[in-house]
Parts: sequence; C-alpha cells; structure tokens
Amino acid sequence: MMRNGLMFSAPAVFLLLAIYILPMLLLAVFSVTDYQLGALSIRFVGVENFTKAFHDPVFLRALSNTVLYAALVIPFGVFLALGVALLVHGTKRSRAFWEVAYFLPVTATLVAMATVWQFLLHPSLGPVNAAITWLGFEPVSFLSNPSLLIPTMALIGIWQVLGFNMVLFLAGLTAISKDLYEAARLDGARSSLDRFLTVTWPMLGPTTMFVIVTTSISAFKVFETVAVLTKGRSGSETLLFDLYLEGFEYSNTGYAAALTLIFLAIVLVLSIGQTLHLDRKVHY
Repeated sequence: MMRNGLMFSAPAVFLLLAIYILPMLLLAVFSVTDYQLGALSIRFVGVENFTKAFHDPVFLRALSNTVLYAALVIPFGVFLALGVALLVHGTKRSRAFWEVAYFLPVTATLVAMATVWQFLLHPSLGPVNAAITWLGFEPVSFLSNPSLLIPTMALIGIWQVLGFNMVLFLAGLTAISKDLYEAARLDGARSSLDRFLTVTWPMLGPTTMFVIVTTSISAFKVFETVAVLTKGRSGSETLLFDLYLEGFEYSNTGYAAALTLIFLAIVLVLSIGQTLHLDRKVHY
C-alpha cells in the first residue's frame, strides 16, 4: 500500500524538486560566489554579495522605489476595487458589462498595455497632455520627471490590479447571505453604511486578507512597466528590474543571485507578516 502511494506521489515530488527546490539550492550556491555568466573560474566570497547589496546605491534606490510603489498600489488597489465591486454588485441590468470592462486590463498583456500608456502619456502626442493643455495648463512630463515616475507607474499598477481584485470582492459579496442583512436591519442597522460596517465588511474579511496579500506580492514584482516605459532611467529602477540588469545585462550571476534571495526574503516576510496580522482580525 505504501509502495503504491509513493509511486503516485513520485511525479509530483520530482516536479517539486526540479522546478522549486533544486533551482533554489543553485541560487543559494551562486549567491555566495563571484560567478559571472560564461566565466571559467568561480570563487567563494561568503556574504560579500549581500554586504555589497546594502551598500549599493542602485539597489537601495530600487528598494526605496519599490516600497513607494507598493505603498501607493496596495491601499488604492484594494479599497478602490472594493468600492467598484460594491457599485457593480448593486447594479442589475448592466452588471455583466461593468464586470467585463473592469476585468479587461487583466486579460491583456502588460507589455502591450504599457506601450499604450506610453502613447497616452506622451508629452506632445498623448491625449492626456492634450487634455491638460486644453484646460490651460502646461504639459506634464509624466515619464521623464523623476518625481512623477513612481506615482505614474503606481497609477498604472492600480489600473492593472483593479479588475482582478474587483472580481474577488464580487465573489465575496455574492457569498454573503441576505438573511444577515435582514437581521442587521431588524437590529437597528437602517442605513447602507450601518449594514456595510456590521455585515459586509466583517464578512469580507477572508477575501480582503487574500486580496491584500496577493496585491502586495504583485506590487513588489513590478517589472514590465519599468522595462517598457522607462527602461530604468532617471532613477526609476525597481527590485526586479535591478535583478534583471545585474543578471542578464551585466552578467553578474553571483551578485544577482544574492539580490534574488534578498527579494524573496522581503516578499516572504511581508506575506507571512500580513497573513498573521490580518488573520487575527478576520471573521470566518
């Protein structure tokens, strides 16, 4: 019996080793060496790559840019999606249309959509600046002004996650029993705000926790927007784009491996911390 069980689990175990465990072990090995792609020799350097990372101004700038990006995308991407879901959930005839309209950006490739945003935000040809000029203001350099780069990319990031998060909230809203709203109304919750605070918001706890964690991971994984819109210029680097430059443009495989482990550690700590903190407040 045990033999049959091992045989059935062997393919899954093999895939787990091949896709996750072995690459992580190789990543850990490369992170403590000075290996460069194509080099014939390799030298053990210990934690030198990790020490270098926290003294590297490019990495520190990429880290701060990513944190700022996430600080903008997470709250707006979650609560705007909740607001849109409440509005769409309250409609009857046009609900299907709004669901498709808001979810459409999720189905499109971000590289293609980033190209569209590049045209929309063009300082002289884009319709956004055309509208700003028509209103009597000076054109805004959204993609060349260093102080506007991260907020602009965050706006695109919010637009990207809004539809997916809205669908998740819609699923959570659909699962809430109407009897709870009736009971809350009989207990004195007359207004929509009262019913939202006493029924909707507590019952959406598991959905909200999932949306916050997944949105946080997506925010820290931002890459395509930077690669297409700015190519990392003007100090717009993010963590993944810095990893890409070090690993594939500069061929610093050992250093890129160390940066990857730091990135994974940040995402892991953030996800576990959010889950543990929010789980105490969630009503199942």
